[in-house]
Amino acid sequence: MQSFATTLVLYISVIAALLQNVIAAVSSQAPSNATAEQLENQKRSFSIGYVVFPGWEPLDVFGPLEILFEMSFYYKMTLAVIAKEVGPVATVPPPHNIGGPSGPHMDVGFLLGPTITATHTFENAPALDILIVPGGEGVVALEEANDTSAEDFVASRVGELDYLLSVCTGAAILAKSGVLNGKRATTNKGAWAQVTSFGTNISWVPSARWVVDGNVWTSSGVAAGLDMTYAFMKYLYGTEDLDPVMNSIEYAPHTNPHWDPFSVVHNVPGADKNMSLIDCVGPVGYS
Repeated sequence: MQSFATTLVLYISVIAALLQNVIAAVSSQAPSNATAEQLENQKRSFSIGYVVFPGWEPLDVFGPLEILFEMSFYYKMTLAVIAKEVGPVATVPPPHNIGGPSGPHMDVGFLLGPTITATHTFENAPALDILIVPGGEGVVALEEANDTSAEDFVASRVGELDYLLSVCTGAAILAKSGVLNGKRATTNKGAWAQVTSFGTNISWVPSARWVVDGNVWTSSGVAAGLDMTYAFMKYLYGTEDLDPVMNSIEYAPHTNPHWDPFSVVHNVPGADKNMSLIDCVGPVGYS
């Protein structure tokens, strides 16, 4: 009797294991909600470049990189960190007029400034599919020093890129490079007047959280880079793996590209003051 019971338990265990395998196989073959283009992108390996310079804004870089890092568990990506010289590049900018020409001239070496290691220079950067340009006080320092290396690099590579993205005041570098001429774009609402003074024939969108014009994506300030990166990853790959990634890092992205409440907070001319300032976002995939 004991032998029969043991055999029965073993038989049930085997059946349960087989059922689990069948369920897993069926689940893996479940239809994807991805488009044909997204399915092709899922098979690609994207070469991503991140431009940095002394005074880059930490969250402009590390925010999008967190999402890219997590998504690289599922899809092939490579990363090149690109600067004027290889080696450590600090978030602390050189002494400059804070916020622009009319700001106080300061040495901000006292700031708590992490560094990132540039793996390539503007001269030897690899072929790229995607290029991301952050902002930060370093954008002001570059302007004061008449250092055009970052914008020159962007201008030299834009024709080869599948996508060009800027975060925050990184849009100033894009504007000065000429790649935004004739396009719609947005930028940090707290630095609106300064950034929008660059470039020609650019349609700056005051209430946008991010703007897509062709293959160029521009976001509002700092944390908006996370929101734009979510939208960009959704555009490339779909949400099947992306939404679980966002929930695993416990970040609820702002998903309306047309509305940035900080346009009202910073009194940007043309901002839509009829929109609600109440935070209305929640975890993706949940109503």
